[in-house]
Amino acid sequence: MATDSPQIQTHPELRRIALLAGGAYGEREVSLASGQSATEALRQAGHTVLVLDPQEADFIEKLRDWQPDVVFIALHGRGGEDGSIQGLLELLELPYTGSGVLASALAMDKERSKIFYQMVGLETPDSVAIEQNMAGLAAAQAFVDRHGWPVVVKPANGGSSLGISIVRRAADLPAALDHGFAVSPRLLVERFIAGTEVTIPVLGNQQLQALPVIEIIPHREFYDYEAKYAAGGSDHIIPARLSPALLEHCQQQAMLAHRVLGCAGVSRSDFIVDAMGTAWIMETNTIPGMTRTSLLPDAARKGGMTDIELYNQIVELGLAAHPRAATPGLTATAGSGNC
Repeated sequence: MATDSPQIQTHPELRRIALLAGGAYGEREVSLASGQSATEALRQAGHTVLVLDPQEADFIEKLRDWQPDVVFIALHGRGGEDGSIQGLLELLELPYTGSGVLASALAMDKERSKIFYQMVGLETPDSVAIEQNMAGLAAAQAFVDRHGWPVVVKPANGGSSLGISIVRRAADLPAALDHGFAVSPRLLVERFIAGTEVTIPVLGNQQLQALPVIEIIPHREFYDYEAKYAAGGSDHIIPARLSPALLEHCQQQAMLAHRVLGCAGVSRSDFIVDAMGTAWIMETNTIPGMTRTSLLPDAARKGGMTDIELYNQIVELGLAAHPRAATPGLTATAGSGNC
């Protein structure tokens, strides 16, 4: 397992933890499943956990009244992984797990995260961003004319592979665009990379620890929503069937992605390793899935961590990255009932 030196060590105390799961958007069911897994592990560790759903009208009031030591974010995609809930928690002056506002927004925006990847030499496939208008359609066709088939059509902002299609011929492009635009008003048309799909979770703030490299073998055309979350939807091979040098390289690249985007606590970066051994980064997830079929817990277990140790470490890293303000602020005022 690749690490910065020294390796992260945590000595967790028992905490009052507000865990956010659910939400109102397309990844609600996955978020609820992640939240259930995290809640079970945190309660087994002895923490007091209050589960809240941001879809409930009074969840902010409950947060203010309960005054948790830390908020554990188990929300995925829009409304949870894009910086919005992080911004709310910053205003409430509540510590929380995972990345901050800027890193969350950058990682969620696949178009802009590519710019940051390229700044530090990470290989990422060529792409063009389009909107649902004639100029966008013309740009998509021009991209295909330059790069050929197949291409990948994906939402520029989104998660859980919702709205993604692999397009192998011109006749299928309009349907793929419609499928993507149903999820997001802005899409990427991206050069398809053939190879071995791998993913690498990273833990840490300044000092980073890359967990074992996971090879993903979906039982569908690609690692889509069903392959990710349905039981038996994919096989996970840990460590991936790559050379030791390439495994180490992928871990280093994942830590570089975590660092350049400014991530904190936990991330998981997805790569395709082509036949020449080039690791192409696809995206970085700032709140990886935590369901029973998810990749982060699998990698942690293979790296020698129990679920309790994993979630304890995420909590402690969150407290270190986003400490409670030393002076009274919004939460003190709100909690007094005088707002």
